Amino acid sequence: MIGVDLRALTQPVGIMRIMAAILTCMCFSLVATVGYVQSPYWAWCMFTWCFCFFFTLLILILEFTTVNAKLPFAWDDFTTGFAMLSTLMCLSVSIIYPTFFTCKTCHRQIGASVVSWVCFGVYAGEVVLTRLRPSGQNIGFLSTLPGIMKMLETFLACLIFMSLETGQYSSSPGLQWCVAAYSLCFIFALLIILLTTAQLTSFVPYFDKVVIVYNILAAVMYTTAMVIWPLYSFRNNKRPITCASLCPWDKLVVVTFMTIFNVIVYTLDTVYSIRLVFFVSNE
Repeated sequence: MIGVDLRALTQPVGIMRIMAAILTCMCFSLVATVGYVQSPYWAWCMFTWCFCFFFTLLILILEFTTVNAKLPFAWDDFTTGFAMLSTLMCLSVSIIYPTFFTCKTCHRQIGASVVSWVCFGVYAGEVVLTRLRPSGQNIGFLSTLPGIMKMLETFLACLIFMSLETGQYSSSPGLQWCVAAYSLCFIFALLIILLTTAQLTSFVPYFDKVVIVYNILAAVMYTTAMVIWPLYSFRNNKRPITCASLCPWDKLVVVTFMTIFNVIVYTLDTVYSIRLVFFVSNE
């Protein structure tokens, strides 16, 4: 039976979610009034604000009506993971949007940028509040270090996909391998997150060891991409003199750095997973 829980709106976390919903709505409303810009970075910014607004509002509604208690997955783990993901996404758009789409006389764009930074602060505050659990209370996968690293891996992959252009890699088998590596690692990382959050890992034999094998393979694949992508992308390809903002050459640099960051994250994830399964669990 559905009830009503006013604490979902009056407790500190609920108030911060209401603020986040209002702020994200303000961001995409301000940007929408400026007009459409044909750019994957602009699309990412709009998607981020709409995505965060929709799911924040959905979380508020489900908690207010107590429907969340009837859902077949760990609700607290989901909301904590969503807050972390929203924090990362808002941080990225708070950097991207003012960098590429604002100017000294663009008042609405400046306003959207400022509000986006405030929204990032609100989501970061929600993460802090949701992480402050009583001692001994169980936490879900997305609230643990492996879960955080998995979300970071998928987030960095999204930034890579956003910066890719078909013409950059369509004629090069080496660059096509890099795109394949990014895609496969993203799919399997997302699958691991979904299976763990939905508590379906018991249906996969030796799930922990399968994850370790995946982490090792992903780290190796990203390491090859870290070498191949800049080697093939920048060979005989200097930055054009006429290259302005949103230049395709700059996107190659973004992909290169995101690849390096993901190599580091996957390596740390691999080391931590091996330690957790083979050493800590055996103590």
